[in-house]
Amino acid sequence: HYQGVRTVYVVHDAAAKEVDRDTFFKIRESGGTVISSAYELGVKILEERFPAAEWNVYMFHFTDGENYSRQDSDKSAALVADKILPGVNLFGYGQVEALGTRGDFFDVLRARFADDERVALSHLPDRDSVVDSIKTFLGRGR
Repeated sequence: HYQGVRTVYVVHDAAAKEVDRDTFFKIRESGGTVISSAYELGVKILEERFPAAEWNVYMFHFTDGENYSRQDSDKSAALVADKILPGVNLFGYGQVEALGTRGDFFDVLRARFADDERVALSHLPDRDSVVDSIKTFLGRGR
């Protein structure tokens, strides 16, 4: 609905990389998830291509919530607070339920950002719910 919209796709497991749309929706990363790698790349992309003074930025992260370590979860939450939120209108995090995983990153974010209206969190029953989650995030009016 808007002219000039730019979309960037980042995938990650132990390392993050920028990919095209087609790759993003077909790739299956697995094992050794380090969430901070995606957030560090996202910050770099924001700083280099989408300065807050010139862009309305909405950043979304969808994952099963698994992370390599609690230390990386804490580091990732700090990146959201210190580097991502100052440069975006909204940060949306959706945790997709997946068999055999019990990710807790949703809980880390909820504990730290429960009262921050710039952060939208959702639990998703499956991958098919991602688009509805994005609509809900954007419907918050920011």
